[in-house]
Parts: sequence; structure tokens; C-alpha cells
Amino acid sequence: MPKSVTDAHRLIGPVPFDDLPEDPRPDMSRLGIQRAHVTHTLSLYSDHRAGNEALMELRDPALQPVPVLVPESFEPIPDWSVPMVRLCPSRHRFELTGPTTLRWLRAMDATVAVEFEETSPGQLLALARHLPHQRILLLTPGYRHLRTIGELMAEIPNLWLEIGTVNTQRGVEWLAGLYGPERLVFGTGAPVLDDCGPRFLLDHLDLPEKDVELIATGGGLL
Repeated sequence: MPKSVTDAHRLIGPVPFDDLPEDPRPDMSRLGIQRAHVTHTLSLYSDHRAGNEALMELRDPALQPVPVLVPESFEPIPDWSVPMVRLCPSRHRFELTGPTTLRWLRAMDATVAVEFEETSPGQLLALARHLPHQRILLLTPGYRHLRTIGELMAEIPNLWLEIGTVNTQRGVEWLAGLYGPERLVFGTGAPVLDDCGPRFLLDHLDLPEKDVELIATGGGLL
């Protein structure tokens, strides 16, 4: 079992379809997760500004804010000192490679986290071509798209993969063998998604201990 675990994909706040814990830290402690990169659910499902404001009020070093970026040409680029931002181009109706998005990302110099279902392989390739040094963390890829994901990782050197939903036999090991464990990142999507399964997956990877430790602490990204 890894000595330290960082969850690269966790949510806090209310959701319109379920009752969820307001504080993620008890569940994190139960599963041996010391640190999490968190996005506020208000930013995803309601008002991104209100959610981001609530997120920035967090004062716990165990919870690293990941605000949701909604690029709008009539607003100034947010002045955030954060290592990662979240983009939801499908949900928030904007282009991943639109001129405003590219201008904001160029100015912010932060890792971009985006769910696989929120974009397309073509858009990810286009983003990498426009901004070749942009760091991208692909969230919740699932296991049914492994060939597509493999092609993307081969073409985009600055693409990292969150492994929480790669719950197929030796899927993570296959990716680690092809692209290196340093491009794989532990994450859960909890509490909207299950966190016990990804934690179990992490503890039972058939990889050298040093590789598991690398994945558990954010690969070469976090």
C-alpha cells in the first residue's frame, strides 16, 4: 500500500440529485487519502462564480482548490494562484479550442483538468497543437476507451490520465507499460462517484512499489 495518497479529482458541495457529505475529510481519512484537489459542485451544476468563491475560502492545506474556468470574452481573466483549473466545455457550452479559451489558458499557465465525456479526441489534439506546453489531466476516461486514450497519450506528451475509472483487468498496468507510471494519476471523482473502488484498484496494482507510489502522489504532474 502506498505511504501517501493524493486524490486528483474530488468534489465538495451540494448536488441536485443526491445527499452528499459536506466535508470530504472523514471519507478521505477512512481511505488513507491525505490530500485532494477539489472542485465545488456549485461551479459544475449551478453558478460557477459562487462555487469558485466558496472554494477559494477553503483554508485547509489538505484540500487544494481546483476552480472551474468558464472563458467569457467580456470578463477579465481570473487572478487565481492555483496549479490546476477545471474545464467543462460541453456542460458550459464553450469551445475547448475557442479563441477566448486559448487566450485565458495561455495567460494562466495552469494544468487543465477535463472529463473525457466533456470533450473529444479531436478537440484534445487541437488544444495540444495550439498550446503544445499545456498540461492536460484527462478525468474519468472509463475503460471502454483504452485504445483511444492510448492514441491520445502517444500523440500528446503533456497529457496525464486519472485512473479512477480504468477498472478493467490490467488496464492501468498496460498504460503504465506503454507511457510510464509518471503519466498516471490517482483520482476518484468522489463523492459523486465511488472512491472505494479506485482506492482498492490502487492498492492492488501489479506494478513495482515505486511506480504505485508515483501514481498515488500524482505522477509527474501534481
